[in-house]
Amino acid sequence: MQSEKTPALTATISPHLKEGTTTARIMWTVSLCLLPASAWGIYVFGIGSLVVLLLSIGFSVLTELAVNAVRGRLTITDGSAFLTGLLIGMNLPPSVPFYIPLIASVFAVAIVKHAFGGLGSNWMNPALAGRVFVMFSFQGPMSTWTLPRTLVHGADAVTGASPLGAVKSGLLELSNQFLDKTEFQQKIASIGGSLEFLAGKQYPVTGFDTQVTGWLNQTFGLKLHTGYVDLFFGNVPGTIGEISVFLLLIGAAVLFIRRIISWEIPVSYIGSFGLFIWLFDGLRWGQGLLHGDVLFHLLTGGLVLGAFFMATDYVTSPLSRRGKLIFGVGVGFLTFLIRLYGSLPEGVSLAIIIMNMAVPLIDRYTKPVIFGSMKKTAPKNPAGGAPA
Repeated sequence: MQSEKTPALTATISPHLKEGTTTARIMWTVSLCLLPASAWGIYVFGIGSLVVLLLSIGFSVLTELAVNAVRGRLTITDGSAFLTGLLIGMNLPPSVPFYIPLIASVFAVAIVKHAFGGLGSNWMNPALAGRVFVMFSFQGPMSTWTLPRTLVHGADAVTGASPLGAVKSGLLELSNQFLDKTEFQQKIASIGGSLEFLAGKQYPVTGFDTQVTGWLNQTFGLKLHTGYVDLFFGNVPGTIGEISVFLLLIGAAVLFIRRIISWEIPVSYIGSFGLFIWLFDGLRWGQGLLHGDVLFHLLTGGLVLGAFFMATDYVTSPLSRRGKLIFGVGVGFLTFLIRLYGSLPEGVSLAIIIMNMAVPLIDRYTKPVIFGSMKKTAPKNPAGGAPA
């Protein structure tokens, strides 16, 4: 009687269970989550902002196609070029001339992304790198802000400073008026804080902000200053896609639900930044420690856009949970440092790029040990002394 052979069981290398999430699906999902905030920017800033967005996306896609032709492979369908262009456009003022999105997009895709090997090999966020490149190259257009139509009718023809820019320049102007440091400190202490300073400068607020703030104060016994509501919903000058914190948070919630981003970087970034602001921001207003206006700084300067949609980039952020927490705290500290003590008003873009460069070092000391292997330790000296 012939014995039957037991069929061999062949197992491939792990993973054996796969989610089915592809790079393209991730890129297009993130892009869709950014569209509501982009649409709000188009609505309040006018047709010019739509042109800037289309130029940024168009030049990014065309650059990707040109590089694909040279390298002989097609990567345009993964959606990364579209997302890079969208993020560049969202990080630009509404009235920039056409050559700024062109230069930013070409620099981001051709130099930052593909010169280092393409998607997965770039060592800094391409969209932020493009934005920072044109920010330093064209400081005039990159610091000219359009008032939203919710504040002034015919907003395309009216410009004004962003909230952070108005505070930074206003404090500098005020310091030049007082030769005596004591008098300057007394004047600052009498103002109180950022929103009080903007109110003194007659910085515009909407009637909607005034009504909602009054209702919140009366209903819940709060003492909110006018301005927070406009900052939250996006009725302020700024870049096209950063102003509506409300819509950005909705998009971020979708990314959390779809498990495209994790909590470590946004929470550690926003938490550490808020802590530093709470501790030290009150000092420059003569209010002492623990009196910083955390809410004002969280709602301004593109912090929400940076924390949820750019600092969380897979390629340029650490691999481990511990590494992500370190990365987030580092970005939070640098944003605080640049915003309060640097010459630039916001600091988000530079902070993320600087920490992008630290990611290899963070990964080196925080990446988990492979299962079954042991950490390397320094060899012991048989004689009991220090290693040679």
